[in-house]
Amino acid sequence: MSLEPVGNGVARLSWSRELQDQGFEVASGVVREHLQRAFEDLKQARVEALVDPEDLLATRIATWAGLQREGVMRAAVESDGARRDRVVFARVHTDAPVSGGRGFRAVLNSFLPRKRAIAQMLVRDTEDRVLLCNLTYKQDWDLPGGVVEVNESPRLAAEREVEEELALTVPAGPLVLADWLPPWSGWDDAVCLVFDGGRHEPELAARIIAQRREIRNARFCSAVEVRQLCADFTARRIDSALTNVEAGRCTFTESGRPV
Repeated sequence: MSLEPVGNGVARLSWSRELQDQGFEVASGVVREHLQRAFEDLKQARVEALVDPEDLLATRIATWAGLQREGVMRAAVESDGARRDRVVFARVHTDAPVSGGRGFRAVLNSFLPRKRAIAQMLVRDTEDRVLLCNLTYKQDWDLPGGVVEVNESPRLAAEREVEEELALTVPAGPLVLADWLPPWSGWDDAVCLVFDGGRHEPELAARIIAQRREIRNARFCSAVEVRQLCADFTARRIDSALTNVEAGRCTFTESGRPV
């Protein structure tokens, strides 16, 4: 075991392959003892460990010892003539004990998978057209909406995005579609939740004040225009959402396709 000071009140912990070979229960116990010594005897405020993302045993040891996953340092170390990533695990002296529910949940929350959530609004007019936005960061058009912020309700996120980007106050109705989006063009996978924005008079579009940083244009579009202006998976999502809102139901799709 090695405990090396790397800053004011910060130490970096590392352990050997020989310790790992004793099994994760033994190894995590030893790491836990060194953490306790670092905080109680050496008065460190933070102890961190840099773990090879491909070393699943080391990852397991770190989490069982009570270290929380904080993120990835890309190209953090040089190994075999190449730059390698390292996962940052850390524990600070104010963290709740892992033996208690709060501390245990905090460790789990730090490394369990998280999916990006997108909330959108299906807003229609009395001529059966759908409100679409032309976004500044891509060529194809999409439903109004955006990424759900941390600890934000997806329903409220849909309302917030419509108000921020279009200056419209449109209450979000029932959920009409949950669409899983596979990884695409540099994005990780996500879940898109589409809420019913109701049916409005066409004059609603005249009240739009587009947020120029993100919105080039926004207007009601016919079914033909949806297929012309939107990416294929977006057009499929809109079609599924329209089918559901007319039937008064909510379904699950993957890239707009029913499963």
